[in-house]
Amino acid sequence: MQALRRRRRPVTGAVLAEETGVSLRSLYRDIETLKSMGAAIDGEAGLGFQLRADYFMPPLMFSDEELEALVLGLRTLMQGPDREMARTALDARSKISAVLPPERRGEMESVGLFAVPPYNLMMNNPLADIRRAMREERQVRLGYRDKKGEVTGRTVYPVALGYFENHQSLVAWCTLRQDFRTFRIDGMQSMEVLAERMPEPRRTLLFRWRTANNVPDLP
Repeated sequence: MQALRRRRRPVTGAVLAEETGVSLRSLYRDIETLKSMGAAIDGEAGLGFQLRADYFMPPLMFSDEELEALVLGLRTLMQGPDREMARTALDARSKISAVLPPERRGEMESVGLFAVPPYNLMMNNPLADIRRAMREERQVRLGYRDKKGEVTGRTVYPVALGYFENHQSLVAWCTLRQDFRTFRIDGMQSMEVLAERMPEPRRTLLFRWRTANNVPDLP
């Protein structure tokens, strides 16, 4: 189930068998068993298998490694520059902790992995507003200072945000340059989310940017 949950596209039985370390015959038998238990798995031998997107499976018990990865990821967000995301991570940690068995809850609190805050945390940074513009597929107006120190006005279609150790960057379609451009958040002198929507879906722009720059499809 975990191997199927990680994928958004059909995957062949041979690939699943190799990944899980079982024979192809055993894999097919396991898939039939999961189906009989109510798992919404589409596909068949020779064509590939996929877990339906609307299928809900009760959360599994976390392994020690999964719990450590989860805690470190949440702590990293909580120490990051996006303060709204930090609050969301704190809320998520509380919800996860509430549904864990008492002994696992204690282990979650005592995980000895910590994230160090970035060196240049910006006060009142626009990350939350940019994420909102991305969700709502709104155009954004920037006053941007380039490497030469010149400030220009740009209308952009926000596509993706990159969170790096010492800075954050916005990938966007720039209407001035008629191409994808990367804008450092600390170079933004002003930022306004406009009422106008993007002329095409953000996911289409994201696909075009990934294709143009050979960026792999992330899980």
